[in-house]
Amino acid sequence: MDLRFVKVKNEHYVTTIELNHAPANTLSSSCINELRALFAALTDDDDTRAIIVTGAGRFFVAGADIKEFVSALGDEEKALSMAEAGQALCNEIEAMNKPVIAAINGPALGGGLELAMGCHFRIASETAILGLPELKLGLIPSFGGTQRLSKLTNKATALRLILTSKQLSASEAAEIGLVQMVVSPEELIQTAVAIAQSFIDGKSMTSISRAVECIIHGYDEPLDASLDRERKRFAELFLTADAKEGIQAFVEKRSPQFSHS
Repeated sequence: MDLRFVKVKNEHYVTTIELNHAPANTLSSSCINELRALFAALTDDDDTRAIIVTGAGRFFVAGADIKEFVSALGDEEKALSMAEAGQALCNEIEAMNKPVIAAINGPALGGGLELAMGCHFRIASETAILGLPELKLGLIPSFGGTQRLSKLTNKATALRLILTSKQLSASEAAEIGLVQMVVSPEELIQTAVAIAQSFIDGKSMTSISRAVECIIHGYDEPLDASLDRERKRFAELFLTADAKEGIQAFVEKRSPQFSHS
């Protein structure tokens, strides 16, 4: 795949996506399309079992490309298309069947914070700032920010942060549950890699993918529907080679050798 806006590397089944769109890693339409294609490819990549998203340079992602906003003024259909593409990217990341970690190395503003909120786990550098300042542009968050922020925190917090356009420090973001961990800039990537490895080491991707699906999709479903999904995915696993290997390994007091099938 020809990549213009990101750098990708894979080590020990962890794929790191580094946004590299100087000067501020803005999410232009072309960048969003590239990310969507990349995540689609990684879905079926056997060498990828966990994914880390981070930014090159000082920024994680400064936001959407404001120059494109200028071109959409007076054009409702173009603006709608931009919002649909941004929402689709964040939805597709959230729906990944592999854990996705945002390693927030610097400012994550507007669409950048919305991208991070689409990931399953968020680690922030002590120097990171996070916020949704769209109201200062006469706009609103449109990549899922009005919805995910309230679910990750609560309705009152989401209203306060969006209506004030307040920028949070990493520690403030951790206090409200927006990020799960804050580390020094030097420790960010190695911590993200360690967390990714802890998610996948010694585990079967057949069970990891179903666990992620049940948690993510079940969150918005009625309890009866989400419990039905959980029962079905549990029962399906008993037909897999990995469940047989995992159970036998436990009985035999040895480490399992999963084939991820």
